[in-house]
Amino acid sequence: MADLLAMPDDGIERWVINGELREQYPDVEKGTPKTVRNRFHCGATALISTELVNWSRTQPKPRGIVADGEAGVILGGDSESIVGVDVVYISPEVAAAQSAATTLIDGVPVLAVEILSPSDTTNLVNEKIKAFLNAGVALVRIVDLYNQTVTVYQRNAKPRLYNTDDTITAEPHLPGFNAPVARIFDI
Repeated sequence: MADLLAMPDDGIERWVINGELREQYPDVEKGTPKTVRNRFHCGATALISTELVNWSRTQPKPRGIVADGEAGVILGGDSESIVGVDVVYISPEVAAAQSAATTLIDGVPVLAVEILSPSDTTNLVNEKIKAFLNAGVALVRIVDLYNQTVTVYQRNAKPRLYNTDDTITAEPHLPGFNAPVARIFDI
């Protein structure tokens, strides 16, 4: 982890997935780093975070934490992974265990949301889903802005696809959470 944190902030996105360094390099043809997000990606991140924060505020204290904007997460369990997550919700217990020694979230989130970007490869997305589930993340959501769908992954269950006609819930992991999928794409 120290080696990853010591790397320069040079526009290259880096993660460690199952102990192996992954890098996404800047788009030389466009002259921009891969970390530049388009307005649709950023808008969806904001809307998803808003739904989660609004839900969280209805929960008794202590509450968990919603973080977004490629939040760095150190996954435990069988996974030696440090990943960036578009939107993440961590439980009150994981939130309370955070140390001032790192700016990364150290612990397994309840929910990890990835919003697909044009630069994402199927292999990278599948590796992240597998790393999340192997670490014990209860819910993994993959948001496809182009097709306006959300696919939800849970350990030992088939993926479930939601579209703009559906309402997404998160029982029992986020008690009482529900949101019309169409609101995610109301950018």
